[in-house]
Amino acid sequence: MPIVNSQVTLGTAAVEIVGHDNMPHHVILHNMTKSNNNYIFFGGSAVSTTNAPHIDPGETIQFDLGPGDRLFAVSDPAGLVVGVLDIRQVD
Repeated sequence: MPIVNSQVTLGTAAVEIVGHDNMPHHVILHNMTKSNNNYIFFGGSAVSTTNAPHIDPGETIQFDLGPGDRLFAVSDPAGLVVGVLDIRQVD
């Protein structure tokens, strides 16, 4: 099982943080910021601070993506870092 880990610095424009794969994959995201009111918003390519769920400072979330799915994120304020662990199945 390939494991891809990265840290992505976000801004106010959507950035792809998990690319597509032809197999399902498990994703873990962590808001690396510990300061209050510093949120990371995640979703599709049109993600924004007003239309998506967010990750609180210091919070970790995990979920599964299907084949072909991609994940994008933005931050408020700009410059926050999201830790990404993408566990992919071998086909």
